[in-house]
Amino acid sequence: MTQARCLRHFARSSLLTPADLPRTSKSTFNPPALGDPLTVLKGVGPALAREAGRLGLATLADLLSHFPRRHEDFSSSREIGQLRLGEEATVAATVERVTLQRTRRPNLRVVKATLRDDTGILEAVWFNQDYLADQLAPGDRLLVRGRYEGKGGNFRIISHELLGDSAGLHTTGLVPVYPTTEKISVKRLRGWLDQVRPLFSRLADPLPSGLLLELGLPRRADAMLAMHFPRSAAEYALARRRLVFEELFLMQLALLAYRRHYERERRSVALGPAGELSRRFRETLPFSLTADQEAVAAGIGTDLEGDRPMQRLLQGDVGSGKTVVAVLTLLRAVESGRQGALMAPTEVLAEQHFLNLKRMLAGTGVKVAFLSSRLGAKEREGALAAMESGEADIAVGTHALIQEDVVFAELAVVVVDEQHRFGVQQREDLADKATRDGITPHTLHMTATPIPRTLALTLYGDLEVSTIRQMPPGRKPVRTWHVPEAKRAGAYGFIREQLDAGRQCYVVCPLIEESEKLEARAVEAEAARLREGEFREYRVDVLHGQMPAQQKQEAMRRFADGETQVLVTTTVIEVGVDVPNATVMMVEEADRFGLAQLHQLRGRVGRGEHESFCLLFADPGSEAAVRRLGAMASTADGFALADIDLEIRGEGQLFGLRQSGFPDLKLARLTRDQDALKLARREAGKLLAADPDLARLEDTLLREEIARRFGDTVEWLRRI
Repeated sequence: MTQARCLRHFARSSLLTPADLPRTSKSTFNPPALGDPLTVLKGVGPALAREAGRLGLATLADLLSHFPRRHEDFSSSREIGQLRLGEEATVAATVERVTLQRTRRPNLRVVKATLRDDTGILEAVWFNQDYLADQLAPGDRLLVRGRYEGKGGNFRIISHELLGDSAGLHTTGLVPVYPTTEKISVKRLRGWLDQVRPLFSRLADPLPSGLLLELGLPRRADAMLAMHFPRSAAEYALARRRLVFEELFLMQLALLAYRRHYERERRSVALGPAGELSRRFRETLPFSLTADQEAVAAGIGTDLEGDRPMQRLLQGDVGSGKTVVAVLTLLRAVESGRQGALMAPTEVLAEQHFLNLKRMLAGTGVKVAFLSSRLGAKEREGALAAMESGEADIAVGTHALIQEDVVFAELAVVVVDEQHRFGVQQREDLADKATRDGITPHTLHMTATPIPRTLALTLYGDLEVSTIRQMPPGRKPVRTWHVPEAKRAGAYGFIREQLDAGRQCYVVCPLIEESEKLEARAVEAEAARLREGEFREYRVDVLHGQMPAQQKQEAMRRFADGETQVLVTTTVIEVGVDVPNATVMMVEEADRFGLAQLHQLRGRVGRGEHESFCLLFADPGSEAAVRRLGAMASTADGFALADIDLEIRGEGQLFGLRQSGFPDLKLARLTRDQDALKLARREAGKLLAADPDLARLEDTLLREEIARRFGDTVEWLRRI
C-alpha cells in the first residue's frame, strides 16, 4: 500500500467507528481515564499490576505507549486441504477430540487435538501444555497458527485462540510481539491492549492539524492504534513515522524554546575585538592555526562581540587544537578588563590546564589562579581573594568554581572542558553564580569526544555547535593493535624495545566503576607487579585519583621530565595530559572501556615526533566488545568512531552523557531516523518563529505536552 493510500485509509478510518477498524474483542470494557491504574482491566489484580511495573507500566496511558518490538506476519491463512508440507499458516477449524499423551521422556508430555474443516482433518500438537487437555473441548472453534509437517500428521502449534474470544488477535494478520516478563506473557499484553482499544480515541493530538496536513501524517490516535494493530506493513511504517516525528519535534521545540528564553532573558557584556594581547599570544605559538581553528575562533569572536550570552559547543578530535582556541577566547575577556574561567571535571585535568595556561601565557602579564576542593586552607583563601578582587585574570578549577563562597570581580567568559561530564544543572549554577546585575558570561563548552550530528541536534540542541576536523600538521597517526592474552609476552617485549629506545609508556588499569579506592589499589598492585616482573629494569610510577593533589602533580612532573619511564594509572589521564616522549599506551582489559574512552586514552600518545602505538589487551566475551576493539584498530578518526559507538550502543545509553533524568527516546532511533530529526528541527524552528511562546490557541496542546514530557525531569525546560 502506498503512503497516499495509507493516508486515505487513515482518513476514512475513525476511532469512533470501530467497524472500519481492525476488529476489537467482544469485551464490554468501558474505558475510564488514561491515568487510571492497570487494575481497572479485566483479570488484572494487584500482583499482576506490580509485575507490570517492571515493564514501566503503571497506568492505561503507559500501556498504550508500550509499543511492540516487532510484528509477526500471520497474514497467510489456509483451509486444511490447502496446506503444503513445511508451510506456516493460520487455520480455522473445529475441535473433534483432545488427548493428553505421556512419552518415554519424563519431562515431555504432548497434547493432541483432532481438528476438522470442510476440506479435511488435521492433528494439532502442543508440547508440555497439559492444561489445554481440560481447556479445549469437542465442538470448540479454534484459530491455530503453526507449521504443517505432513499429511495425517502433525501441525506444530505456534499460537492458538478460540474463535469469538479475540477474533484472530494472536493468530491472524500482523501480530504484535511485546517486551514481557516471566509472569506477563505477550498473549496477556495483547489481551490487555485489545481491551483498551476504545481508549485510543481519547488521545489528544498535540500537533497542529495544519502541520499534519502539510507533512502528510495521520492523527496521533490512529497512529497509536496502528502501532499495535496495523492492517499492513505500510500502515505500520506511516504510523511509526508520525510518532517518531512527534517525539523528535517536541524535543526540538523544547530545546529551541529554551535557547530563545535564555537569549531573551539574559544579557552579556559585548566584548571588543581581539587586541594586542591576543596578537602577542599568537606570536608565541610555534605553529600557525589550522583553517578550522581560524574559522571557529572567528565564529566565537562574532558571538563575543554581541550582547547575548554565547552558548557554543566546540567539538574536535583528540589533539585537534581546541585548547588554543579556548585560550584565545579567555583572552578576549582579559583584553576587555574582565575575567575568564576554565572549568574541568577532574583534578588532574584542571591541574594540567592550569599548568598549560601558565606556560602558554608566561610573559604576557596575565595572572592565572587555580581552585580545587583539595587545596589547603591558605592556598584556597588566596585563590578566592584573587578572584574576588580581580587580581586573577583567569581562574582554572573543577566544580569548586561554582561553590557558594566563590565570587568573581567581573566574569565575562567561561570555558567548560569535557562538558559532557557536567550535568546541565552544574552548567546553570556556573552561569547563575557569574550573573551579576542581569549580566551573564559568554560560555564555550568543549569536548574531545566527537558527537554525531544527530546527537548534537538532540543532546545539545540548545547550543550552537562548532567543529574542528583538521589535525595540526605533523601529528602522527597512532598504530593500534588488539592484543589477546596469548600474545601478552610478545607485547611486553615490544614495549621494552620502545623503553630501551628512550621512549615512555602508559599502563592503564581496567575501569572499576564501583569505587575509586578499588581503582587506586588495582593501580598500586599492578605497579608493584611490573616493578618485580616485566618492567623490573625500568622506573615505574603510579597516578590515580585518590592521591593528594601535590603527589599527583609530582607524579606527572616526573613522567613529563623523563624521570620515570612507565606510568601505571587509571583513566584520570584520558584527557589533558601531554607528554610528547610517551609513545606507548597499553590498556588492560580494554573490552571494559567504551569507544570514546579508548579513543581518548589513545590520544595521550602520538603527540611528539616519534611513531606511537596503542596496545589493547583483551579477550572480549561479547560481540559489542569485539566490534569496539575492531573499530579502534581500523580507524583513528574520532568522528567515525562516534558514529560506530552510536550504532553499537544506541542513543539510550548515550543520553546519560549529558545528564541524569533526560527523557530517553521511546521510538526514534538516531541511526535510522536522521531525516526525521532534520525535519523536526526545521519545523520546530518555523513554529517558534511564528509563535515564540507557544501562546496561540492552536498551540495550547503542544505547550501542555512539552511541559508533561520535560517539565518534571529537566528543570531548565520548565521555562517554556
